[in-house]
Amino acid sequence: MNNIKPVIFLIPVIALISAGLLYISLLKKAADKKPFGRLIFTMTLLAFLLNFTWELLQMPLYRNSFYDVKHITFCALASVADTIMVLLLYFGFVYIFKNLFWIQQIKLQQSAMVILTGGTGASLSEIRHLSLGSWAYADPMPIIPVVNVGLSPVLQFMILPLIIYVLSSFCLKDRKPKKN
Repeated sequence: MNNIKPVIFLIPVIALISAGLLYISLLKKAADKKPFGRLIFTMTLLAFLLNFTWELLQMPLYRNSFYDVKHITFCALASVADTIMVLLLYFGFVYIFKNLFWIQQIKLQQSAMVILTGGTGASLSEIRHLSLGSWAYADPMPIIPVVNVGLSPVLQFMILPLIIYVLSSFCLKDRKPKKN
C-alpha cells in the first residue's frame, strides 16, 4: 500500500454497479427468487469473511504493511472489491452454464474453469495494481515467473471463489437441483 490514487476505485465502482445490475436481472429471471437471494447473500457474506481473513494473513508479504487501523481498513476495502469480483465471476458462469444454481451440480471441468478464470483475473489485477504503485511485494512474497506477480493473491482467487460457491450451495440443501 505505497501510493493509493483515486483511479484505483474506478474499476471497483464499475464492478459494483455491474454486480448490482446483474443480480437484479438474474433475480427477475429466477423462478425460485428466495433460494437465489439466500444463495447470493450467503455467498456475499462468506466472500467478504474469507477474503478479509486471507488479506490479513498475507499482509506480511507486502512492503510497508502493518497491522494498524490504516492497513486493516485497506484490507477490508480490498475484501469488498474481492467480494464483488466473486459475485461477478459467479454471475458470469450463470450465463455460461445457463443455470442460476449451477453450483449444485458442479463438475470437474466447471471447477477448472472457475480456478483458471480466477487465477487469470487475479494476475491481471496484480499487474495493474503493481504498475499503478498501489502496493509492492516484500521479499518473502513468492513470485510467479513470466507474469512477475505474487503467488499469494493469485492463489487467493484460484482457491477462495470455488470454496465460497461450494459452501454457499449448502444453503440450497433443501432445494432439488434443476435448471433455471
